[in-house]
Amino acid sequence: MMLKGKHIVLGISGGIAAYKSAYLLRLLIKKGAEVQVVITPNGKEFITPATLAALSGKPVVSEFFAANTGEWHSHVDLGLWADLMIVAPATASTIGKMANGIADNMLITTYLSAKEQVMVAPAMDLDMWRHPSTQRNVAALKRDGVIIVEPGSGELASGLSGKGRMEEPEMIVEAAERYFSSCQSLKGQRVLVTAGPTYENIDPVRFIGNYSSGKMGFAIAEEFASRGAEVTLVAGPVSLSLKDDNVRRIDVTSAREMCDACKKVAKDADYVVLAAAVADYAPETVAEKKIKREGTDGMILRLVKNPDIAATLGEAKHEGQVLVGFALETDHEEENAIGKLRRKNLDWIVLNSLRDPGAGFMKDTNKVTILSSSGERISFGTKSKREVAADIVDTITAKS
Repeated sequence: MMLKGKHIVLGISGGIAAYKSAYLLRLLIKKGAEVQVVITPNGKEFITPATLAALSGKPVVSEFFAANTGEWHSHVDLGLWADLMIVAPATASTIGKMANGIADNMLITTYLSAKEQVMVAPAMDLDMWRHPSTQRNVAALKRDGVIIVEPGSGELASGLSGKGRMEEPEMIVEAAERYFSSCQSLKGQRVLVTAGPTYENIDPVRFIGNYSSGKMGFAIAEEFASRGAEVTLVAGPVSLSLKDDNVRRIDVTSAREMCDACKKVAKDADYVVLAAAVADYAPETVAEKKIKREGTDGMILRLVKNPDIAATLGEAKHEGQVLVGFALETDHEEENAIGKLRRKNLDWIVLNSLRDPGAGFMKDTNKVTILSSSGERISFGTKSKREVAADIVDTITAKS
């Protein structure tokens, strides 16, 4: 049983669908989970804490301080205890507070302290669900890695559409089981991911670089780690931190440093995903001191080629290893990407174009087409980089 022994925080907000939460709680307990209920003050208007406590075997947490003893309820401890947090029902108000960090009740502070996956089952009327502000807040939660169990994704017994209506408890439990199943799907696999730009020094204060933020590579590393893989991330100079402590991080600056690190790690890797935007060229010489502009009319900078990391690893690729490259193109996109895939002995290449709105550097979204050495072509719409990371990992692991 996927839920046996799992610690689940069940957050309940104030909507008519709160009556379903008792059934959801019962199903989770039946599956072997240990459940702590956290309910908003408005939630108590729809279902009594006594009912929920009887089902869970634990006192329900609602206020920051216990009413009888004055004991402090630590949202931080709850966030550390949980293997999964499910908010069901999640009203438009609660979703808005989660998306914008408005920590005015115990449920929201627990969400903000949660270290593991959060899953949200929205529940509201159809007009509220369709409203642009609700959709913006939902999109923000998705970018933060929250799993959204879409309302009414199944059909009602009457055959009418249930869009806006909270998904049935059985479907929410299935979503939780799928999540925990995916957490172990790549257990025992070793993965190397690169991310960010490289900086090629001109002198101690100047460099050649690019606009890569590293967000795509970091999202891919964390997606692999969430599925149980042993992940090493080789990161260029970026201002990002990892949310998953299980990812081993190696920080580098230049293309040569990144190449050296990758050659060491790739020897034992089952999957190699080269998402970094590596500089093709570096200055032939690096000045030891800052170059002064006074007394000169200009400067000629001679560049030399950097090592081609993808081609280097492609030549050394061992049997069974899956090598994935990235191509950011501005014209003849697929033609150029396929050429790169073949030249560098890649198994897959992830293509995005600077001509696509929402794709490219310094954005939270991306739009990709994944091409394989066997001729497969899989295109996706514009999504958050976390969602794109899941699509990439799904594709290369399922088909390799």
